[in-house]
Amino acid sequence: MNIDLSSMPTSIDIIHLILASLTLILFILLIKKPKQALSNSTETATSASNMDKAPVIEKTPTVERVVVKQPPQLKEASPDAALQLLTLLQQDARFIDFVKEDLSTYSDADIGAAARVVHEGSKKTLDTYFTLEAVRNEEEETRVSLPEGFNASEVRLTGNVVGEAPFNGTLIHKGWKVSQTKLPKIAEGHDTSIVAPAEVEL
Repeated sequence: MNIDLSSMPTSIDIIHLILASLTLILFILLIKKPKQALSNSTETATSASNMDKAPVIEKTPTVERVVVKQPPQLKEASPDAALQLLTLLQQDARFIDFVKEDLSTYSDADIGAAARVVHEGSKKTLDTYFTLEAVRNEEEETRVSLPEGFNASEVRLTGNVVGEAPFNGTLIHKGWKVSQTKLPKIAEGHDTSIVAPAEVEL
């Protein structure tokens, strides 16, 4: 086969220029694609490796606060108010005389008569110097319910105490609480330990 070199184009026409450009672009894309595939495979492998290496969360030991309950501080009561009340009971009801008396030599009728005097005088003292109210308003011998967190200083549980509140039981006694105290003032220098002075008749 004979090729006539004189018939070959001596200049680059537009078609050849376009074909050359397309060839160059395809060549660049062909080179670049394996790099992208390699990069993607590397990223996938890295992410898989990172997934395999899950973040390690170190558990620090939990420190529990131990609260040591201090025993309740005991407040020393002043004896003056107690001695003053004892003085008033003796003054109005002869309370100490009645309690200190040997009742074995007296008949029940005599004791009953003396007890009436003590009862009336004691009631007068309490009504004069104290305002008393019942702790519970329900009738005695009725069923009551004590919820969780009830005031243990107001209600004392008796009998078969098992478990935790709420409790259901029978009200045996209403209880008493003082809502107001009106004891008389004590003069300075007064000896409250003398609850009943000796009496000398002249």
